[in-house]
Amino acid sequence: MKVTFWLSIFIVFYTFLGYGILLFLMVRIKRLFSKKITESIIDIDKLPTCTLIVAAFNEQDYMRDKIKNTLQLNYPAKKLQILFVTDGSTDQTPEIVSEYKEIKLLHSPLRKGKINAVHRAVKEVDTEVIVFTDANTFLNTDALQIICSHYKDKNVGAVAGEKRVFSDTLADASAAGEGFYWKYESVLKKWDSEIYSVVGAAGELFSIRTSLYEPVGPDIILDDFMISMLIAMKNYRIVYEPNAYATENASANVKEELKRKVRIAAGGIQSIIKLLPLFNVFKYGMLSFQYISHRVLRWTISPFLLILIFFINASLVFSGSGWLYSLVLFMQILFYCAACLGYLLEKKQLRIKALFIPYYFCVMNYAVFAGIYRYYMKQQSATWEKSLRKQ
Repeated sequence: MKVTFWLSIFIVFYTFLGYGILLFLMVRIKRLFSKKITESIIDIDKLPTCTLIVAAFNEQDYMRDKIKNTLQLNYPAKKLQILFVTDGSTDQTPEIVSEYKEIKLLHSPLRKGKINAVHRAVKEVDTEVIVFTDANTFLNTDALQIICSHYKDKNVGAVAGEKRVFSDTLADASAAGEGFYWKYESVLKKWDSEIYSVVGAAGELFSIRTSLYEPVGPDIILDDFMISMLIAMKNYRIVYEPNAYATENASANVKEELKRKVRIAAGGIQSIIKLLPLFNVFKYGMLSFQYISHRVLRWTISPFLLILIFFINASLVFSGSGWLYSLVLFMQILFYCAACLGYLLEKKQLRIKALFIPYYFCVMNYAVFAGIYRYYMKQQSATWEKSLRKQ
């Protein structure tokens, strides 16, 4: 029982903190034995041709601001095409896009899901690079130039931009927790990229070589993750570029954030099943190690181990196993009490940010259980499932 207890603690610690510590050490060692890379000036004339694809579903509230942001992006006009696909939208989104002649509009009244819309849009592309971004995110002015400059390296098959969550001083648990989570994720992605490759890309902002695009099935929930990982499995790197970023508002509340996390968790389990060959460390080497460490453990056993640790710990304490087990149990109880207090204060709209992190951590792990359940009960659709965002 003690062996199971400490092994479980090690796996959980490694999943959420240990892998980050290991990456940090690996990066430091690598930098000692490699030449310092200086940032080169982007040669505008050598940038590849690029198509920016924006998939939008009932986004009329954001659309004019999104279009304004898109038209202000710096990129050679002769090398850039802009394509908005609005399949299934029943509000004024298609009409708003059609007002702008600089943008090519693809619209179908049929709602078949985002991935079907993306497949339809990619068929219209004749450029070297595709950049995908969401309708409710806003890019920094030089994002396209910075991303596309990476494709001068023939080993780069995809580039992931950074996701930033807007959070003000009055942020609630959803905003503060989500913001903290993505800051931590950004650090891990930066180190992943420096060691070898990012493990998947987020749909807010990522790009691929058009020639490497491989359509995924219409049932795929995390289409952005799957598209990028299929490219990585072809021995191309996914580079992380924090200087190209997409900013979006946080979820409207914890309930909306939970809905998004449950969908991601369901998609995570589906992706693990679809990407079973990636467990072959002998074939994929470092990519397999990063994939298992950064994704698989979070989406599978670690949330279950948290429960197992608590009950084994309680059993060991009641059997008189020593002060160390009592201390660990006390720390667990304290942590979960802080999460519960964060929940109660959130319902009363009282803001104590110190309690947001344990609360958000518990919500995130609960989402894994709910996501696994929804996936196996076939309750998770691949079609657009919007989460409300703060205004």
